[in-house]
Amino acid sequence: MNLEEARNTPREGMDYDVVIVGAGPAGLAAAIKLKQLAAAASQELSVVIVEKGAEVGAHILSGAVIDPIGLDRLLPEWRSEETPIKTKVTDDRFYYLGPSGRLRLPNVLMPPLMNNHGNFIVSLGNVCRWLGGKAEALGVEIYPGFAAAELLFGDKGEVVGIATGDMGIAKDATAKAGFTRGMELRGKYMLFAEGARGSLTKQLVRRFELDAGRDPQKYGIGLKELWQVPPEKQKPGLAQHTLGWPLDNRTGGGSFLYHMGDGLVSIGFVVHLNYRNPTLSPFDEFQRFKTHPLVRDLFEGSKRIGYGARAITEGGWQSVPKLAFPGGALIGCAAGFVNVPRIKGSHNAILSGMLAAEHVFAALGHGRAHDELSSYEEAWRSSEIGRDLKKVRNVKPLWSRHGTVLGNALGGFDMWLNDVMGFSLFGTLRHGKPDHATLLPISEVTQLTYARPNGRTTFDKPSSVFLSGTNHEEDQPPHLVLADPSIPIRENLPRYGEPARLYCPAAVYEVVYADEAAKTGPRFVINAQNCVHCKTCDIKDPAQNITWVPPEGAGGPNYSNM
Repeated sequence: MNLEEARNTPREGMDYDVVIVGAGPAGLAAAIKLKQLAAAASQELSVVIVEKGAEVGAHILSGAVIDPIGLDRLLPEWRSEETPIKTKVTDDRFYYLGPSGRLRLPNVLMPPLMNNHGNFIVSLGNVCRWLGGKAEALGVEIYPGFAAAELLFGDKGEVVGIATGDMGIAKDATAKAGFTRGMELRGKYMLFAEGARGSLTKQLVRRFELDAGRDPQKYGIGLKELWQVPPEKQKPGLAQHTLGWPLDNRTGGGSFLYHMGDGLVSIGFVVHLNYRNPTLSPFDEFQRFKTHPLVRDLFEGSKRIGYGARAITEGGWQSVPKLAFPGGALIGCAAGFVNVPRIKGSHNAILSGMLAAEHVFAALGHGRAHDELSSYEEAWRSSEIGRDLKKVRNVKPLWSRHGTVLGNALGGFDMWLNDVMGFSLFGTLRHGKPDHATLLPISEVTQLTYARPNGRTTFDKPSSVFLSGTNHEEDQPPHLVLADPSIPIRENLPRYGEPARLYCPAAVYEVVYADEAAKTGPRFVINAQNCVHCKTCDIKDPAQNITWVPPEGAGGPNYSNM
């Protein structure tokens, strides 16, 4: 069937007071708060959440140690209920690593905000599943398995809704027999909680120039594995972080290791995406980290049961875009509310969802719709979110400028000064280049090589993707779109060695040669079915030639206990 003809069929639509895109901590908190406010005022309020994952939590990936401040504000009675938030941090350790040794950093020297005591080790996906149940009990409609694929605009250019993607389109862009038009979900206000580098958020930032006067957003890639360990190796409540090896001093990043209950240990590695060497592979740096004497014994005799990867916003205070636009607002990681040195964002995500909900509810109470929530934009910097991010605003720029050792020493000093004196000697430092502009030509770097995985403690990408539960309908248009298909081979390969094959944590991108021995006839191959939706390619491609768009239906990873 001709696709253009099939799309002449009108979409069905539904109208709500508030439409929320994304069932992460921010989106769910916003929905719950809206319903709480409506109940307190004895009012009816219709709220819907559209979620691209097959279920709530399916696409949620985080360490995670959470600061409970957001939950305490949203659901004050949660501690007396049955929840997935059980394991308190009881042992908090920080190390600087060399190739075979380590130096433990005394906790007394760490700025107070780096203290994890009172925080909880959780599966953030399971926390979102629990919050989803809370939201539905309050009357929130949640539609998982439907990706928000298109923005809908009114006559004045305001955002009035979203449309979910059409289903049943073949790879050759024809309509299959089961073709179904997407649905329109229209709201008086729209809240976007897509997480880091959301596809619709990108469009909103561009259309409304929300990043004008802001520093470019900075990102990291976070990789995580979930392990089942023997009882004698369990240390429930241990939260451990490292800097240094295997990364060199000029490459930002580090590891986390959290002992949960029930014999589960989550281990992960973050690489800042402003790295310069195009032959660096974040996935392989993670595998190499697990061979360090500090952690390698933990994995001997243990079983890896989960894997995932996700981009993380790291720009902080300087990079938060304007949050409000005609018809809606950005919340959570879509707004860039991660506190980088703390490696925490879920508390600010919940707080931002609540803050936006309060301003939306007030606007609706005054009979407003589709206008700009300027009061939300004005409020966040003086809120708990702003106070949290302002204290650490110089950590990332100092790290980028001065390297891991000196940069973190200066960053620690700056955090102490902000805590004790309430100001910084550095003022507010700038981030500089966007992450896609930091790579050096391959001719100017020492090329990195990595050992073959042993299949017991270190692994390859394909076996890792298998553990993520990733699945996509194969007969569909590619959701990784090249603006110019010739750029990977014509420009990126000779200049950078085509870094997509390395920065991707899921073996999506390959350079294939007709004659491997002679290196002739290179082709750029996209294995889109492997994609774990981390968005790294959309961020790091030096030509900005790759655009991530939502695949059909509930495609992507299906994380369990992550």
